[in-house]
Amino acid sequence: MSTHSYNKIWIHFIWETLDKQKTLSKEARIEISDFLYKYSKEKNIYMKINYVNADHVHALIDFSTNLSVEDCIKLLKGSSSHYVNKNRLITTKFSWGRGYGAFSVSASQLKNVTAYIRNQEEHHRTKSFAGEYKMFIEKYEING
Repeated sequence: MSTHSYNKIWIHFIWETLDKQKTLSKEARIEISDFLYKYSKEKNIYMKINYVNADHVHALIDFSTNLSVEDCIKLLKGSSSHYVNKNRLITTKFSWGRGYGAFSVSASQLKNVTAYIRNQEEHHRTKSFAGEYKMFIEKYEING
């Protein structure tokens, strides 16, 4: 076996719009989702799935060996906010919020997390983003 660097680390990223504003239309959300896939591929980041909501994004990524969590989210948020503004996908200046969530996903849970992300529209008919994020914080036992 040669001495290469390997890893298989799945990360479920979640980030929100500035001030949790529901500023992204359905059309903008589709464009941003497509952009995130293409941009990830350019940067050698394998994105299994993403879903862009009106006020937040979910993305499931197989983490590469050449980036830190912080570097990866900066690339995704920075490039996508630049894309939104450059292409005038909304009428005002667009920004993502400051923070993000990065949650590890075991291989045995990939199908469940993929389905969860795929079904965001249905999921958010009954639960707000704030409620959803609180659930993640509690599930992962994060003390704020």
